[in-house]
Amino acid sequence: MTVHVATVHYRSPRWIEIQTKHLRRHIHSPLQLWGSFQRIDARYEEHFDRVIRHTASPSHPEKLNHLALEISNEAADEDLLVFIDGDAFPIADLTPLLDTALAEAPLLAVRRIEQANEPHPHPCFCVTTVGFWRELPGDWSQGYTWVDADGTVSTGPGANLLRALTLTNTPWSQLHRSNETALHPTLFSVYGGVVYHHGAAFRDHGVILRSDRQSGPALVTGPSLPGLGPVRRRINRRRMRAWKRETQKANAQLSEEIYKRILSDDPQWRASVSGQDVASAARDLSTLRP
Repeated sequence: MTVHVATVHYRSPRWIEIQTKHLRRHIHSPLQLWGSFQRIDARYEEHFDRVIRHTASPSHPEKLNHLALEISNEAADEDLLVFIDGDAFPIADLTPLLDTALAEAPLLAVRRIEQANEPHPHPCFCVTTVGFWRELPGDWSQGYTWVDADGTVSTGPGANLLRALTLTNTPWSQLHRSNETALHPTLFSVYGGVVYHHGAAFRDHGVILRSDRQSGPALVTGPSLPGLGPVRRRINRRRMRAWKRETQKANAQLSEEIYKRILSDDPQWRASVSGQDVASAARDLSTLRP
């Protein structure tokens, strides 16, 4: 049995060596690493067994589907197919998890219940067999929608995969976040104690996620008196713009600090995100948080 890993790297190569090193360290079966590259220098291809270059601008789900198509064309049915985000990697031996989960259901994937209780398999980490992906057939496209825990109608990469599993009455094993959320409610996640996902690592200027908005600025409210509406709206716009700038900056700084710890093999980086020493880690990084 060969394990085929499909991952996407876009514009920045900064996670390639980190990711491929951890994949080779924690997967002990014969391994084939497949990368989707867009705007990545050719010298980084040496870290992968196969590289597919996308010169246009396909979506992330389209890139994953293309990788799966190429792998399915040459892999055996019993081979494992692993999808993993470019800023995600295993931090422990995957064998016990995969043996247990795939004995219970034909597909294992992260489910981000911390993100408004999202119901769908997330491509930051998903494992199945090549044969099952062909048979279902698997599809990372968006399209199917649901109502999130906060009442928002949503979709996302993996939406149509959820629909296919539902329509065929196929169970799937769910991998949930296992670390504390003191550093951030949705970023810097450890799933099942074995897979790390940095989150939003390919954004240039930091991000604002739905979980950030739960602690947004206090906005001016009050009765709709003549002349007060435009003033109130101007004040609220200024407050919201300032809050967005500060939150994006704080998230970007925190992301960069943790990235540097990972890159340097700082032995404390896992403790800083895993919850083993989350109180001291939060104190250490408190100046970077909004």
